[in-house]
Amino acid sequence: FVELTKVFKKVRTMKVLRRYLGAFFFYNMGVQTVMLVASNFGSKVLNLPSTNLIITVVLIQLVAIAGAFVMSRLSMKFGNLPVLMAVVLLWVGICIYGYYMQTATDFYILAIIVGLVMGGIQSLSRSTYSKLMPETKDTASFFSFYDITEKIAIVIGLISFALIEEITGNMRDSILALMVFFVIGLLFLLYAQAGMKKETPSS
Repeated sequence: FVELTKVFKKVRTMKVLRRYLGAFFFYNMGVQTVMLVASNFGSKVLNLPSTNLIITVVLIQLVAIAGAFVMSRLSMKFGNLPVLMAVVLLWVGICIYGYYMQTATDFYILAIIVGLVMGGIQSLSRSTYSKLMPETKDTASFFSFYDITEKIAIVIGLISFALIEEITGNMRDSILALMVFFVIGLLFLLYAQAGMKKETPSS
């Protein structure tokens, strides 16, 4: 706990890293919530059988491998933050598509898209964090802080999803509401990018 407190204090002094972690916290709420409720959505809203849902989960994991590779190549060409922004925008589109989808085919198409962006955003997020971290021998504490940020985001995301479903009585409304997390995350990414551009001339 003492080490994590030190990391927190250090992060607060680093403008770009602080903004990036803010972005990660918000868009990760959306990413992890989608992943954790996808099967339940398919079963509850689209009435898909469990066999189809299992196949879909496996499909997402396989496609995620390709997604991670593609995002890695794109980040080498365009940079991590611009690619992350594009991926977060795709997640906004996923929320809209999820709100309107009606058939099993829609669900499978969405699963493929989710797989592509899921693998990419997870690997790229961690890679970006490692690049923005200060030079330190205590990398374990910094990554522990990153992991805790991720876990807190998951909890808040799931609670928010459940509350919206409880209030509206419709899981589709919860899916659409996740867009808010992605939009806030995108704004933080733009903020981090602006901070990075300001720091570049003096480096």
